[in-house]
Amino acid sequence: MIKKFLDKLMGKTTPGTSGGKPHFGKREELPAAVHGINPELVDRRAAEVVATLKQAGYEAYIVGGAVRDLLLGLRPKDFDVATNATPEQVKGLFRRAFIIGKRFRIVHVVHGRGREHEVIEVSTFRAYLDNAAAGQVTGNEKTSKAQLSGMQHAVDASGRVLRDNVWGPQDEDATRRDFTVNAMYYDPVSQIVVDYHKGIQDAKKKTLRMIGDPATRYREDPVRIIRAVRFAAKLSGLGFSIDSKTAAPLVQSQTLLADVPQSRMFDEMLKLLQTGHAMASIEQLRKLGMARGIYPLLDVAVERADTPFVKAALLDTDRRVNEGKPVAPSFLLACVLWEDVRSGWELRLNQRQHPLPALQDAIDEVFDKRIGDVSGRGKLAADMREIWVMQPRFEKRVGSTPFGMVMQPRFRAGFDFMRLRADVGEVDEALAEWWQDFQTADDERREDLMDQAREEQKARQKAQQSVKRVPRSAAAAPSRVPGGQDAALGPASALGQSDADGQGGGLGDAPKKRRRRRRKPGSGAGESAAGNPVSASVAAGD
Repeated sequence: MIKKFLDKLMGKTTPGTSGGKPHFGKREELPAAVHGINPELVDRRAAEVVATLKQAGYEAYIVGGAVRDLLLGLRPKDFDVATNATPEQVKGLFRRAFIIGKRFRIVHVVHGRGREHEVIEVSTFRAYLDNAAAGQVTGNEKTSKAQLSGMQHAVDASGRVLRDNVWGPQDEDATRRDFTVNAMYYDPVSQIVVDYHKGIQDAKKKTLRMIGDPATRYREDPVRIIRAVRFAAKLSGLGFSIDSKTAAPLVQSQTLLADVPQSRMFDEMLKLLQTGHAMASIEQLRKLGMARGIYPLLDVAVERADTPFVKAALLDTDRRVNEGKPVAPSFLLACVLWEDVRSGWELRLNQRQHPLPALQDAIDEVFDKRIGDVSGRGKLAADMREIWVMQPRFEKRVGSTPFGMVMQPRFRAGFDFMRLRADVGEVDEALAEWWQDFQTADDERREDLMDQAREEQKARQKAQQSVKRVPRSAAAAPSRVPGGQDAALGPASALGQSDADGQGGGLGDAPKKRRRRRRKPGSGAGESAAGNPVSASVAAGD
């Protein structure tokens, strides 16, 4: 009380106050008749977690984005629970519960097993602390790890919160959250929504508004800048937009992201691109003037989002997410960086390097330049490398190669990558169709497909040989082909090989064709006739 009186007397304010008046918000309890949430959209297991905590005498609510989506009539993909029980107390109530986290401990309550398992994340209400009174460290989470281990509340030199492990009441927990529409609490037992910051009103107005001063909140946690873009993208289809005061400091605050660990930035980038709203996220970045400067790899994705291949990959990712299908970051990033790999590979091939080592060197260069040192790079890089290395192997459809390809664990990812390339015309559509049939066919059908591939290969080789070596019969008997052209060679041969070499002359120009032949000294027409599959009369005609 004395401190608050002195602060007020001296004109000081804290992040939790405004001119001495607390802005933790006024608690409003809204019944089902007002909020209109459909209980059938609530996850049964999340409701059971809330009920168990309440039966043990604790407060418990579904919280955050799940409440926002429920208010909008959407079925949330994830359900989080907030309670006044400590992590240890929560863990004691459930048979399969695990405490995780360092900066702030939470509990994962696990239901089911295997692929069907579901995790309900349970967090304890957190206190809203005065960051002006926090301990300050000069480094970050890694460089000041020893110093931070003994601190409950700490910030770095820029004001970014590094530690704040303090429990608190529900109203302060609500004020800690970022946007008003994400700061509501829903009790599925009583069907009451608790709102401290007029989140329901903002939801009705379709407005994303930051709780408190936006610039200060971005400084406390710069990742909120990316979250603002992500939520705006996710809700843009419903007509939501960012409040002008919330949007105003976004561009200026981008520089704060330089202090965020690269691993966290990498994860946030993936959330922008892999939560079913990739194209909308890129549109928001451009609209807000943030197309560059957030994260280098994201800059590349935004820059190439309009190219046919990357756009197809982003749209395909959105489609898969919205259909409930899994997506892998390795696949999308392989699509985004394929242009770099391909150009680096072509450069090395032009330098007459062996194809496979050239491809591997090009991939290594892209990893060093674009990916950098992020958590999980080893697994990510291995998967991306497999996808890329498979691409030239898809051209080999005879022998044992096709059977070995379909047995590889990453075959499906490699095939989907090639399928996208075919969709944009980078490879032949027939190649994608052949592999589509081969991977699902029985042994007999596979043999037929390989026979077909052999015939196509022979036809291509024959056509290539015909283009490279013009038949002598065309020179000896030009009347066989109207206009002096060999119809079997197709339209590409109409100018003749000599024209293609820039030497002039047509296919029937025997003297010029003769000058292009290389003969051993002393060899004559008769030797040519005996040593080549042409008639003596053609040789004599030369």
